[in-house]
Amino acid sequence: MEQQERLDNLIGGYRRFQTKVFPSRQDQFHLLADQQAPETLFITCSDSRVVPDLILQTQPGDLFITRNAGNVVPMGGTDVDGVTATVEYAVEVLKVKHAILCGHSDCGAMKAALNPKDLESLPKARRWLSHVEGAFSHRQPVDPAEGEHAELASLIRGNVVAQMLNLRAQPSVARAVMEGRLTVHGWYYDILSGRIERYDDELRRFLPLTG
Repeated sequence: MEQQERLDNLIGGYRRFQTKVFPSRQDQFHLLADQQAPETLFITCSDSRVVPDLILQTQPGDLFITRNAGNVVPMGGTDVDGVTATVEYAVEVLKVKHAILCGHSDCGAMKAALNPKDLESLPKARRWLSHVEGAFSHRQPVDPAEGEHAELASLIRGNVVAQMLNLRAQPSVARAVMEGRLTVHGWYYDILSGRIERYDDELRRFLPLTG
């Protein structure tokens, strides 16, 4: 019964979209029906609490988004993966001007990286999270103000740095950056406060995105 109620909520939302939202924005969707021209590639975690369009107040067509557990950008190997394929398409075809790698607080993927025993029954997740090992080399200073979550937060920020470096190493990205047509950013989103921090390459630390 509870599962059906949840599905009914989704269907109800769709009905409101069809009857109230879509009619008032039909011209906008008409323009987007045949093409897209986003200027920003946004790479983030699959976590349901991270909603880019809500956080950034963007509209349909603004962000080209790819999501996965741990906001990973894989490096090496011969596997064909959706992340690097999406990155390549965004840079080479859509010609995005910004690529944002965004991690977030309380990340389950990074919790698992700290406690690998939790992945014993999840072989595919364990293999995927081998891509976050670089986070341990880029851990950020522990902030005592973050209390019991401070160690996890420092590792999550480290993963942002590690994955941002992986992103910059992608051939299409490296070429676009060298040509001056793409800028790569590393962000950390705090769910509790709603605040975003950006990684400063020169200072090698995270700073408030604004202010």
